[in-house]
Amino acid sequence: MTQSAVLFAAADLPPGEIRRAELPDGTPIAVYNVDGSYYATHDTCTHEEASLSEDGELFGNIVECGWHMGQFDVTTGTACQSPCNVDIRTYELFVEDGMLCVRT
Repeated sequence: MTQSAVLFAAADLPPGEIRRAELPDGTPIAVYNVDGSYYATHDTCTHEEASLSEDGELFGNIVECGWHMGQFDVTTGTACQSPCNVDIRTYELFVEDGMLCVRT
């Protein structure tokens, strides 16, 4: 059975920004605002242990890891620039009553 969890107010994440959140089990995720559309991935880069929400930068729908400049498409989780060659997990987000929620 699919459940959901409230993360934070959508208004608290401006376009082009990344914010860290946690799933109910404590798993860190990175939440992105790509021109008014919201996406979420696991927060840890698959190349090393960098936090994408703390060390990453968002360029359109691409997040670039600040440690070694590897990149992921936040809409699909696809690794799209070396040294990242393992895709990153994505999570389904939705807005309800102005709050960003994630399906768990």
